[in-house]
Amino acid sequence: MATLPNPLPDPAAAGLDLPPGSLVDATLDGPWHEPLLWYADGAADQGDWAGLRAAGRRVGLLPVLVTGGQRDQWPEAWDLSPDSASYPGDHDPEEVLAGYWTDYADDELGDGANAAPADGANGEPGDGASGAPETGSGTGSGSAGAWPGLAPVPAREAAEDPDTAAAGIVAVVAGDADLWLGGTRMALVPARRSADIPAAIGWTGAVNHENDVARLCAVLRSWEDRYDARVVVLGFDTMIVSVGRPPATMEEARALAAEHYAFCPDNIDQSPPYDLDAYAEKAVLDQDAWSFWWD
Repeated sequence: MATLPNPLPDPAAAGLDLPPGSLVDATLDGPWHEPLLWYADGAADQGDWAGLRAAGRRVGLLPVLVTGGQRDQWPEAWDLSPDSASYPGDHDPEEVLAGYWTDYADDELGDGANAAPADGANGEPGDGASGAPETGSGTGSGSAGAWPGLAPVPAREAAEDPDTAAAGIVAVVAGDADLWLGGTRMALVPARRSADIPAAIGWTGAVNHENDVARLCAVLRSWEDRYDARVVVLGFDTMIVSVGRPPATMEEARALAAEHYAFCPDNIDQSPPYDLDAYAEKAVLDQDAWSFWWD
């Protein structure tokens, strides 16, 4: 994929004074021709993000937290495959999501379990008639229904700058990382925008769902535009996104939950209560961070 000139081969020449760390060029096919990322040797500190972001952005680098997870797998062991990543800007996010919806939703959501109740025998509308995109017919037809389309931009205004919101999530994660992530470290990646970070390093954490991570990045770009989202954490098969402008109503949350399902079906299919409406309420509505994992 197209990138800015990479300053990582000689950070000092680019004016970067980085703490001790590692340059990663390990891929599935052997060493890459240049470093894909730098990450620190030591645990992330809550105050590191702003400084690294300011220093890195000047030379085309963006920060992200990396985690080894419970299996202690750091980026050298992530099976990176930059050759497999195209350019995010070449993909239409709605086409990408609609394709995933067609591939997965009928199989997993097509039993009507997540749908609005069908009209009653007396002809009155069921309680679920909310105007939100339907994830099933509610009639036991076995179909999850057509792709409902992209969710609208939330009506609420953002409370703060998206990068400030991202720094707040990073502070929370870095401060509590050992309890649930197995530790985090600061990293810098040559990328134009936060949404492109997974493609820039050839991340393969979602390979069982999508072979070309740039297609997922196209969706992340759309979330940047609509929800002030930023990619703030990457692990071997996990991702956390900060959200500066989350849905504020259940209608908005349900619409976005359909996108989340298409983007990462495992979030619903393999996570109790296995229900899209419950996911919308608990994981999307008013949430300032979204977590994803792929089996």
